[in-house]
Amino acid sequence: MPLSPLRFRLLVTSLLVVSFLGALDNTVVSTAIATVAGQLGALEHMSWIVVGYTLASTVLLPVLGKLGDRVGPRSVFLASVVVFIVTSIACGFANGIVWLIVARVVQGMSSAGLQLMSQTIIAETTTPRQRPKFMAIIGAAFPVAILIGPVLGGVITDNWGWPWVFWINAPVGIVALALAIVAVPHIEPGRSGRFDLAGAVALTIGLVALVLAVTSIGDRSQTVATAVAFAVAAVAFVVFFAVEVRAEEPLVPLGHFRDRTVATGTVISAIVGIGLFSITSYLPTYFQMAYRTSATVSGLVPIATVFGMLVSNLATGWLVSRTGHYRVYPLVGTALGAAGLGAMALLPLGAPLWAPTIAMAVVGLGTGAFMSLIVAVVQSAVPRTETGAITATVNLVRQVGATVATALVGGIIGATVVALLPAGLDPATLTPAVVRTQSAAAQQQIAQVYQGVFVPVFVALAAAYVVGVVASILLPNSRLSDDTGPLRAAATESIPAA
Repeated sequence: MPLSPLRFRLLVTSLLVVSFLGALDNTVVSTAIATVAGQLGALEHMSWIVVGYTLASTVLLPVLGKLGDRVGPRSVFLASVVVFIVTSIACGFANGIVWLIVARVVQGMSSAGLQLMSQTIIAETTTPRQRPKFMAIIGAAFPVAILIGPVLGGVITDNWGWPWVFWINAPVGIVALALAIVAVPHIEPGRSGRFDLAGAVALTIGLVALVLAVTSIGDRSQTVATAVAFAVAAVAFVVFFAVEVRAEEPLVPLGHFRDRTVATGTVISAIVGIGLFSITSYLPTYFQMAYRTSATVSGLVPIATVFGMLVSNLATGWLVSRTGHYRVYPLVGTALGAAGLGAMALLPLGAPLWAPTIAMAVVGLGTGAFMSLIVAVVQSAVPRTETGAITATVNLVRQVGATVATALVGGIIGATVVALLPAGLDPATLTPAVVRTQSAAAQQQIAQVYQGVFVPVFVALAAAYVVGVVASILLPNSRLSDDTGPLRAAATESIPAA
C-alpha cells in the first residue's frame, strides 16, 4: 500500500527537521566553544569539543549503513534521534570537559545516523526519478545550517547561556521524533549473515588514526605521534581491504565499484569535501589579511558561496525529477567549480570584493548542482538491499576527503605564511587587528604574502574540480526511471508518482 500524500509530507518534514538538527549542531556549537571551554576551565582541550563529534560521526557511517540494511533504516533512525536528544541534554549539564567530550562523541555517533538514515529512508520510499527532488530538500539542511548556525549560536550563548546551545535540540528533536514514529514506514531488512566485525574494527582504527594524524599534521611538537598515526592508519586500511575481499557481507561493498556509476559517482561526491569544504573555513582569514576587510565583511564571501550551493541544490533536484536526466548537472557543476576557483587564483591583489564574491558564488552554484544529486544517482545503481551501505560509503568518502583536505590546506597555509612573513612579525600573534596597526607598506607586504600563499591552494582545488569534470564525462549517460525496482516486501510503500 503506497504512502498517502499526507504521510509522505510528514515523513519529509521529520527527516528535514532531524537532518537540520544534525547539521546545525556543529555550526551552532562553533560559536560557543570558547565560552564553554573557558567556563569549564579547559581551554587547552577546546578543539576536542568539535574533533570528538566530527571523528565519531565519520567513523560510524559504514557501521550504521550496514546496520540499516540488516535491521531496517527505521530502527536505526529512531534510535539515533533518541540518542541525539539524550546526549544533547547531557552536554548541557556537563560540569567538566571530560563529561562534555564523551557526550559529544556519543552525540556525533547519533548524528551519523540522522544524516545517513534520512538519505536511506528517502531512497527506500521513492522511485529513482523522484529521489533527487526529495534528496535535495533533505540536503538543503546543510547549507542553511552553515548560514544561520554561527549567528544563532552567538545569540543563544549571549542571552540564555551556553547549555542552551545543546538543550535547544531537545524540544525540536522530540517533535521530529513524534513525526518520525508516525510517518517513517517499516522497511523489511534485506541482508542476513554474519556482521563484518573484523572489517568494522579495522576501518574504525584506520579512520581514527587518519583523522588524528591529519588534524595534528601542522603541530611540530606532534611530529612523531603524527607519523605513528599515519603508519597505524596505513596498516589498518591494508587489513581492512584484505578482510573486505573475503567477507561474506562486507561492511563496504567494494564489488560495486566495478559499476561505472558507483565508481565515478563516488569520485564526484568526494569533490564536494575536497574542493569546497576544505577551503570555506579559511576564506574569512584570506579576505581579512589579503583584502584587509573587517571580520563582518569577510563573512560575506562564504555566505555567497553557501547561498549559491543552496539554490542550485534545490533547482537541480527538481529538474532531474522532472526529466530523469542527470549527467549534465555534475558535468556543468564541476566545470563551474573549476572556473570559479581558477578565477580566484587569477584575481589581482586589490580587486574589488565583489569579484571574489561572485567567483565563490559560482563555486557554490557548481557544487550544489551535484551535492545531493550524486548520492541519489549512486543509490539507484545498487540493489535496494544495500542502500544503507552504499549511501554510507559515498558520505564517508566525502567526509574523509573534507577532513584530510582541510588539514592539508591549513598546514600549507600555516607553514608558508610563517616562512614568508617579513622579519619582526610574530606569526603566532599576527591577527587582522595587529595588521591594521602596521604601516601601509607592511600591510601591503602581508597582503602579498597571503595572496601568494592562497593562489596555489586555489589552483590545486580547481584541479580537483577538473578531476570531477573527467569523472562526470565518464558517468554513464542514463536516465533515472520511475520503476521502484526490486523493493523488499515491506518497502513497497512509496509515494505515488507526482
